[in-house]
Amino acid sequence: MKVRDLAILINGELINESANLDRDVKGAFGADLMSDVLASIRPDAVLITGLCNPQVVRTAQMADIAAIVFVRGKMPPQETIDLASEEGIALIASPHGMYELCGRLYQSGLTSLE
Repeated sequence: MKVRDLAILINGELINESANLDRDVKGAFGADLMSDVLASIRPDAVLITGLCNPQVVRTAQMADIAAIVFVRGKMPPQETIDLASEEGIALIASPHGMYELCGRLYQSGLTSLE
């Protein structure tokens, strides 16, 4: 699945237009503890989180994450958007909660990369 397809599937709003929407997403991981993300996630995943601070992007960069999805329509501060844009990591805001969002992605065939 491509990042652009993921955004459509979750009714997402792309936050940073400069992101690579053609990058392949091979699975998903939902978490708010970035230590859990670093300990468990695999490359080319989408990170589903409620955290909007720059540390989320730094974690995504270290873990080679394809995209970050913010649940419940959360919008990150400009500092987070700027950092993600520099790194080419897509930021997407979805109106769905984490539970529903994970379910939608799982039903679409996206596996867990945990």
